[in-house]
Amino acid sequence: MADTLTSAVPGAGGVAGRSRLDALASVERRVLWLSTAIIDHANRVRPNPDGLKVGGHQASSASMVSIMTSLWFHGLDARDRVSVKPHASPVLHAINYLLGTLDERYLTTLRSFGGLQSYPSRLKDPDPADYSTGSVGIGATAPIWGAIARRYVEGHFGGAGTGRQYSLIGDAELDEGACWEALQDPAVAGLGEVVWIVDLNRQSLDRVVPEIAAGRLEGMFTAAGWQVITLKYGRLLQELFARPGGAELRTRLDTMGNPEYQRLLRCTPEQLRERLPGTGTTAEPIARLLSALDDATLHAALRNLGGHDLQALLQAYDDIDDTRPTVIFAYTVKGHGLHSEGHPQNHSSLMSAEQMRELAARLGTDLDAPWTAFPAHSAEAELCARTAARLRRPAFPPREPPAVPTDIGRTPTGTGNTQQALGRVLLDLTRQAPEAAGRIVTVSPDVSSSTNLGGWLNKIKVWSPTERPDWFADDAETILHWREHPTGQHIELGIAETNLVGLLGELGTTWSRWGQPLLPIGVLYDPFVNRALEPWSFGIYAGGQSILVGTPSGVTLAPEGGAHQSITTPSLGIEQPGCVSYEPAFVIDTEWCLLASLAQLGRPDGQSAYLRLSTRPVDQQLAAVPADPAARERRRRQSVAGAYALRRRSRPVLTIAAMGATVPEALAAAERLDALGHPTDVVCVTSPDLLFRATRARQGREEGPSWILDQVFPADRATPLVTVVDGHPHTLAFLGTVNNMPVQTLGVSRFGQSGTIDDVYRYHGIDADSIVGAALDLADL
Repeated sequence: MADTLTSAVPGAGGVAGRSRLDALASVERRVLWLSTAIIDHANRVRPNPDGLKVGGHQASSASMVSIMTSLWFHGLDARDRVSVKPHASPVLHAINYLLGTLDERYLTTLRSFGGLQSYPSRLKDPDPADYSTGSVGIGATAPIWGAIARRYVEGHFGGAGTGRQYSLIGDAELDEGACWEALQDPAVAGLGEVVWIVDLNRQSLDRVVPEIAAGRLEGMFTAAGWQVITLKYGRLLQELFARPGGAELRTRLDTMGNPEYQRLLRCTPEQLRERLPGTGTTAEPIARLLSALDDATLHAALRNLGGHDLQALLQAYDDIDDTRPTVIFAYTVKGHGLHSEGHPQNHSSLMSAEQMRELAARLGTDLDAPWTAFPAHSAEAELCARTAARLRRPAFPPREPPAVPTDIGRTPTGTGNTQQALGRVLLDLTRQAPEAAGRIVTVSPDVSSSTNLGGWLNKIKVWSPTERPDWFADDAETILHWREHPTGQHIELGIAETNLVGLLGELGTTWSRWGQPLLPIGVLYDPFVNRALEPWSFGIYAGGQSILVGTPSGVTLAPEGGAHQSITTPSLGIEQPGCVSYEPAFVIDTEWCLLASLAQLGRPDGQSAYLRLSTRPVDQQLAAVPADPAARERRRRQSVAGAYALRRRSRPVLTIAAMGATVPEALAAAERLDALGHPTDVVCVTSPDLLFRATRARQGREEGPSWILDQVFPADRATPLVTVVDGHPHTLAFLGTVNNMPVQTLGVSRFGQSGTIDDVYRYHGIDADSIVGAALDLADL
């Protein structure tokens, strides 16, 4: 009997077909060797001066070798994109090396500085990776959002084409809630290009999982409208099941617990003949069947699962129904083909030099020359060359994003809030900069109307792959018109913040995937930014440029109480790489900061932004916007750079630096301090993030401008400082280092209460009385 490495391609026959199969099997063996050797070199061969374990996952890679070899060398074309299981990154590098897209010199650099990354990275790896993975659940779901982003670009601008979106994931990754949040979102059921391939090896990091309820998982995908393909047994086992005693053997394997099966993988053929039949009336027929098999066949048969059978895998790819999402459950053995296969603690185990040498001999390679290529003109080399040519993608030169105005030109009056400003600016752009507005796509998790996007939605429609009727279009009392159309520019998801930011990240990569820049804006309640932070951060890491708007924010949403407060989000904006954060106090500041953030999207040197907005009504006259055009432009530049002086006194003895919704309290406190004989300046902080960067730049700790500090906190006006923010007080504490002056930091550091703004501000000590008291404490120093 043949083992899985000589299984047939569906429909292939004759000598030529067998030759192609032999070549594919040979490539499979080489991928197993290379992926194992890449990890071995990093840990056992490369000098390790600090003695820390480098790590890598030989067993996790081995379980994916058949799946990935068959997919790349048969199932993919240039239009498809694949998210690779993080621990299988060495398999991806091995395949890229064979396809000529990774130079040999990198094979020795896994997890070294500037070398191959621990997990696939779009931006950091020297070879192609369609998606960055590594954070559990995020890589698995990314192709879903990538599919929507591709459809959006193709429908609006063209050029993105078609193509499947594959996720290669481990079964343990299905424990992550993000997978199921994505699975059940209403937008997903119609994405026929989405294919998940689950490496069902029934092990996690620490153990053999006692019960992998594959049937339950299959039922959950089926209920969500997915096509389910299960590859449990390979051709060799299927042939044995057809023999006398085979039905009993199948029943025995089907009902066997995962730990018992894994233990059998560690048995000798003699032990297998004793243990595998089990007990009861089926034991004798199974024993007779096994007695007719030689040791090599028995050894191969137990491991002949569907995820290691090339024929079963290739057939599965050909059977994918492109009218709905598909999941392929591919049963595998963790560590397949390695010394550690099936061992419950093989997750991070490493092979010894002796074991590597034995593996090299078995796979037809050489431990002393591990990177030797296939001979020129061999069947394997020709297969690699044909595959590389088939998968070669056209280049998509980046398109310059449309120009975004810096100033709409309006000076707000009356009472307004920064959340309202968001929708107003978007509508203004449709009139004043229609090309830029045409690139904007907004995303929200069922909070469009409550975050002031209603007017924008009425103007630009809601995106849908197909047009749907608006049954309330003739209802006179309907204010928000939900018109769904392929030309819409707003995408509404269910209430799952991880889905929103996952989509936001993929919309933010279209400039680099297809040369079509989008200006994505995601809007959610600020209390839930923490929930969305990890996937949004990972999207930035993967090159996704977007704007995240958190609104309403802080304890200023006073009646909501502690359940809906957001204390830590201002400092998160400081700490997030690849992102600039803003918290404007006035409508005009919101406009300027939003426009500046939009101008940074969709370009190689771009960055993301986070805007923290409020529903607090504020008298816009307090902004004191200069009427002179030059002075107005100076104010705008300062606002976008992080802060501006809102109130200056001739000989100040105190300064209040306030941010966002607390600025009215700061101004009121300054008036009272003046009356008490303590002239007080007020600085309106719009971005603690940029001020912190400027402080670091002045200290020589990082590159960047620091002029904003000289203009807003000049040394000749240095005074003791009170900072106030509707967030944790440490957010602005660093401002005391600008001129090395005493500082009192006010903010929110405990769970909130419901009440009026006055009640809540007083409770947290960010009201005018508290600001005055803190300032007087400094004045007495």
